[in-house]
Amino acid sequence: MDSNNQEKFRSDLSSIELDAIKLNRSQYLKGAFIFLIYSAIAIFVFFVNLTIGEDSNIVFGWIFNFFVDLLGNFGLWVMLAVMFGNFVLHIWARYIIKSKSDSSLVKFYGSEGIVHTLLYLAGVFYMAVFTFHTNIAGFEGPEMFVGGHTGGTVISFIVLPVGWIILTGAVFMPFLVNYGLLELVGTLLEPIMRPVFKLPGKAALNAFASLFTAATLAVLITSRLFKQKIYTERESVILATSFCTVSIGFTHLVVATAEMSHYFVQIFVTAMIVCFILAGIMIRIPPLSRKKEAFYDGSLQTEEERSADIKFTSKTLSKSASRALKRAYTANNPLLQVSRNVVDAAKIIPQVMTLISAVGISALIIAEYTPIFRGIGVVFQPLIMLLQIPDAAEIAPSMIVGLAEMFLPVLLIAGQVDVLTEKARFFVTTISLVQIIFFAETASVMLAAKIPISVKELVICFFERTLIAMPLVAFAAHILIR
Repeated sequence: MDSNNQEKFRSDLSSIELDAIKLNRSQYLKGAFIFLIYSAIAIFVFFVNLTIGEDSNIVFGWIFNFFVDLLGNFGLWVMLAVMFGNFVLHIWARYIIKSKSDSSLVKFYGSEGIVHTLLYLAGVFYMAVFTFHTNIAGFEGPEMFVGGHTGGTVISFIVLPVGWIILTGAVFMPFLVNYGLLELVGTLLEPIMRPVFKLPGKAALNAFASLFTAATLAVLITSRLFKQKIYTERESVILATSFCTVSIGFTHLVVATAEMSHYFVQIFVTAMIVCFILAGIMIRIPPLSRKKEAFYDGSLQTEEERSADIKFTSKTLSKSASRALKRAYTANNPLLQVSRNVVDAAKIIPQVMTLISAVGISALIIAEYTPIFRGIGVVFQPLIMLLQIPDAAEIAPSMIVGLAEMFLPVLLIAGQVDVLTEKARFFVTTISLVQIIFFAETASVMLAAKIPISVKELVICFFERTLIAMPLVAFAAHILIR
């Protein structure tokens, strides 16, 4: 391939287009060098665990937590300013200059309506109250907004980290998806992922990123690859709702809160198996089954693209390596990739954080101060009793509160661990890990990142996942807990 023509190749080249590229020996060697260096950076950042003192975390976690800790409470003022700026720009674009369709602001905020206005306003309000409460002596915010089970949880443990997760992810994501690692993994796993989950093999890398880093990052990777025409609308929605799982690190916290650490391996393995089973079922029923096999630009995915690598052959390994090296060779300079990612991240960070603040805190207020979730949870009690899980009345409300925040189910039973059976706690903990969709984080990030799924569809998927998972988890509980 003539190096002068390299610029015409992009990160959205399909596998078929990559196969058509011809490289000479020196170009292959250059591609191999780029692939090895940049993939090593990705693996080190996203998948290597590093112990410093008594704390252990992946490198990615150490990086974004460093910035969270560095800013401390001042970070609240920064985030408040960012969220307020987003609200002002939304009002300006949506209601003041809306007739000027050529404005970049109008194009960015044009699809948003009155619901976004109200959510942005709520998000800024919650953030302002919590920031003033934390930083201004004598200002006491209402417990409903700043308490440890509402604003204290969402803002301190979700909003602030998510902002830095997105920004840190923007810097290192190109090394994970643009320099061959995606092609290497994708081609090798295509014969498994495509028939079982109707997904490209590349989707497995999203799942790994979710397990080792954070579900937020996995959603953003999915959104990025959807916009690069790597995933179709249907594939991106399946990935976001079925494979962006809770990280291993957070799983430890959830299990420990339910005082089930001695069953961590059993709970984690059960959750992963159930997640795979759920994914195989969910893609074959509405609303996921009705999603279009179309790319971001509206073009349809061809049958040739879906079936190109569906069978494992003697050439699969060499093909995966060849595609990886070609992708590395034809990829843009990493500084260009990173700068583009950072710009895109800067655009969505205000929206993501504001939506998480608004939806997350509102949902937790409903869960904590109203009987709504508990009332709906009673509906699950007969099914729990039918599945012969003990303490059905006590744990039934936890089946629904996970829609607000995935940590809530175990928080609801945390004060009852001395009276609830291990089987009941195993059931609640595992269900919370496989529900995946919760509006305090993942669901809000999906909406802000423009994953093509509606709020109604997210709620439907949550209930489908919960109802299908319940007998599966109950079966595991009866086998593993005696």
